[in-house]
Amino acid sequence: MNHRIPEDTKRAILDAARIDEVVGDFVVLKKRGANYWGCCPFHQEKTPSFSVSPAKGIFKCFGCGKGGDSVSFLMEHEHYSYVESLRYLAHKYNIEIKEEELSPEQIEKESDRESLYHLTQYAAEYFVKNLWESEEGRSVGLAYFRERRFTDEMIRHFQLGYCTESWDAFTQAALKAGYDKKYLVQSGLTIEKEETGKLFDRFRGRVIFPIHSLSGRVLGFGGRILSSDKSKAKYVNSPESEIYHKSNVLYAIPFAKREIVSHDMAYMVEGYADVISMHQAGITNVVSSSGTSLTEDQIKMISHFTRNLTLLYDGDAAGIKASLRGIDMVLAKDMNVRVVLLPEGQDPDDYAKAHTTEEIQNYLKENAVDFISFKTRLLLKDVGDDPIKRAELIDNILTSISVIPDSIKRAVYVQECSRLLEISEPDLLNKLNRIFRNRFQKQMTAGGGPQIAENQIAPSASKQEPTPSEQEADALARARTLERELLSLLVNHGARTTKQIYYDQDGKPIDQVSSVCAYIVAEVQQDELSLSDPLYQELFSIFATALQSGTVPAVEDLMLSDNMPMRNLVADLASGCYEVSKTWENKGIYVHTVQNHPEKLNTAVFQAVSNFKIEKVNGMIEALNKQFKEVAKDDEVGIMELMNRKKQLDALRNKLSALVRRVIC
Repeated sequence: MNHRIPEDTKRAILDAARIDEVVGDFVVLKKRGANYWGCCPFHQEKTPSFSVSPAKGIFKCFGCGKGGDSVSFLMEHEHYSYVESLRYLAHKYNIEIKEEELSPEQIEKESDRESLYHLTQYAAEYFVKNLWESEEGRSVGLAYFRERRFTDEMIRHFQLGYCTESWDAFTQAALKAGYDKKYLVQSGLTIEKEETGKLFDRFRGRVIFPIHSLSGRVLGFGGRILSSDKSKAKYVNSPESEIYHKSNVLYAIPFAKREIVSHDMAYMVEGYADVISMHQAGITNVVSSSGTSLTEDQIKMISHFTRNLTLLYDGDAAGIKASLRGIDMVLAKDMNVRVVLLPEGQDPDDYAKAHTTEEIQNYLKENAVDFISFKTRLLLKDVGDDPIKRAELIDNILTSISVIPDSIKRAVYVQECSRLLEISEPDLLNKLNRIFRNRFQKQMTAGGGPQIAENQIAPSASKQEPTPSEQEADALARARTLERELLSLLVNHGARTTKQIYYDQDGKPIDQVSSVCAYIVAEVQQDELSLSDPLYQELFSIFATALQSGTVPAVEDLMLSDNMPMRNLVADLASGCYEVSKTWENKGIYVHTVQNHPEKLNTAVFQAVSNFKIEKVNGMIEALNKQFKEVAKDDEVGIMELMNRKKQLDALRNKLSALVRRVIC
């Protein structure tokens, strides 16, 4: 039996915890750009060097070096234990913690969830491969996306795919790959006929839109049919499962969250194509509720990153009125809701493709109207001179105003409605007070640890150990710099796609596309290399192990670890504060940072791996040179073996150096 906080609860706590709110309870913060800044609470300073990043969920002091997430901050600042920090956050965000012993059935359920995650990741990769590599995928699926004027870059970015017309091609491929029928059916990827037990693909003959969690894990799929068969639904979505709950997800949230924080604004559209076209047009703080009315969980997710939400409507009056019902929940969360009505006959997909980024930005800015005013004007059109409808309209509008927590905002909206509805402000306030009293009466009737170690990620050698020479210290620092760059690429870009050039025996270049994680892990493991720092190697092993099951850990996943040095290392790497000293450039080591230059990713990944390998080979050669001095002069066999080994290493070093010059230059 296990006794611990369940992983689901732990993830819910960390997802709910907004780093700027947690730190803001103890530190005065001021917003500057996408981040918040203040004076570090862990050391004395006059100029703020303490940064808090809501998009990444981490803090980092550029003065003393301390960094981490909300849990790390509480452990360091309040001297809480790990569990005490989780309890504090759970209390702050009203999340119930049930610390109970897990039964074998509960443990199996958690295992089921991980199995479903592995399967959906496999399915996403299978559909992507179908789209690009199968004849049917290219001629049908890819042709459709290109006809919709989606660029190849966007198609890859959103991991769009295709499921062939074959009845069970995906199902058979998954079974052959070792995935259990139980999870295929549970995930909804496969449908089983009760009468016959026959299996077939849910998404056959459809283009595929993967739906991701906040941390980027694949939860489910949306599939659009391409045939004109009226008897079939245009869109089919994954059914509810252990990992996919439609009301809890927002389409494209992992691709949009940083831009939402940066712009302090989220745009909400209706469909997958609307999101993709807006992103393609350069408006990347856009998400979708995938055709459903907004839910409390979706609103909570948005509120982690901004208090400002703008809804984009295409002018369909019936559709707008249907969606109004859920907006009161947004207002109740003290969020600022605005509405933009697009030109008649155009949805966000159409409008984005027909206008430049600047034109879209200007239109959104000039046509955004606060929700209460928009709703009042919209409903007034249907009222006419009918006094009963007018009274119903007033009740409707005031009910929306009544849920707004901020009294000043309520007063402003009452004034605006008084002007629009041509009713005195005192009369509206009296009605609003009656709504408050009735609500109150209904509610009454219904009611009948220890401080963490100093953040030194990789401490220097113990004083009891012999002091290394300057040359050895230099080599160690070089190795740590290059190992750290590899890990930085894994943590910040591991799931992104990279195209690398390989050379066959004839020197012919061959392109190969894979994830950054898959490329780095394969390159390091094929030469049986390891990282010199134990903590660095442990983090690398986490990525290597996850890759075997078809996943790439996101920062949010890594921060679930109970290992505090590991959590601090991840936070440090994710903070983007790492800069390579120009000393290394003077020594011929060039590390390409891609934090602000994503177009350099392919080059950065290749050179980081090559530099790491060259440094390792240099270390092996240096070790061989020492062995030459120690081997007996009459040991001809030993000398010959060392010479052959050195010859091989020299050849490998020369090959790697030549490849670096060949690709970079």
